[in-house]
Amino acid sequence: MGFVRSVAATTTTTIAATALASLSSPSSSSSSSSSPFSHIPKTLTFPSLFSNPFLKPARLGLVKSFAPPPSAVHMDAPSSDQKFSSQNGSLLPELLTEYMVDMKCEGCVNSVKNKLQIVDGVKNVDVDLSSQVVRILGSSPVKTMTEALEQTGRKARLIGLGVPEDFLVSAAVAEFKGPDIFGVVRLAQVNMELARIEATFSGLSPGKHGWSINEFGDLTRGASSTGKVFNPSNHVTENEPLGDLGTLNVDEKGEAFFSGVKEKLRIADLIGRSIALYGSEDRSDPGLTAAVIARSAGVGENYKKLCTCDGTTIWEATNQDFVTSKV
Repeated sequence: MGFVRSVAATTTTTIAATALASLSSPSSSSSSSSSPFSHIPKTLTFPSLFSNPFLKPARLGLVKSFAPPPSAVHMDAPSSDQKFSSQNGSLLPELLTEYMVDMKCEGCVNSVKNKLQIVDGVKNVDVDLSSQVVRILGSSPVKTMTEALEQTGRKARLIGLGVPEDFLVSAAVAEFKGPDIFGVVRLAQVNMELARIEATFSGLSPGKHGWSINEFGDLTRGASSTGKVFNPSNHVTENEPLGDLGTLNVDEKGEAFFSGVKEKLRIADLIGRSIALYGSEDRSDPGLTAAVIARSAGVGENYKKLCTCDGTTIWEATNQDFVTSKV
């Protein structure tokens, strides 16, 4: 199903006027001098998902514009008094997670719902058979929900993660594709003061490994060319830089799983930078490997069933395309 972004002529006119007004006034400093979004006027606003189609103020003016397809599943966004659950010692806020699942009948729908509803941290499940979209509200990690869907015997692919009607860039991903270390790191904006991070790795040596978000996405020399740990100019702290992700605990199989939150982290500031893994806990070595952080689909942004590049049905893509079979 193709996904179409549309903006009415009146909306375009309003945006243009707002942009001109913002250019004539002093701009606030960006969160990082090297941020790729530093040129975007802070006052730009766009229509939001599942709400009034007219313009409304946004928290930072970074609001995404898209229209849900007619058959898209509708689910309320996490409330301000949402519950938090613990995972690996971290408090996890609720997010909306969307999957495209190969379902044929109401029996498939019931099977998927029944399996997901018993997963710890899942608050609500909505399934739209016509669009084959499964939408989950809760604090359960993506890895756990994906494994639950696989146990139903149905093919599924993650297509969206985040909170609707909020941010221009609400989700990002970094993929480690080997040849020795494999992994996926997913980042989702919960609000402008909080981001949720989930990571899965394999191929590491057992023990503790430092990891961080680094300034640059230059992988010409692996982790050693990605610069210092990311720390925006407006982040004043006597402790660690904002991009310090702490320590990964790797088991005897060489595998590690992390899920947690990071305060003050804004996904829009991270696109084009990198996540680096180190051999030592204190990151004193040049680094083992790194991956570039790229934007990924947020909630309501990816209802297509066919890949536009090769026409492959989304759940018929091989595991090698996603590398998730390695982790």
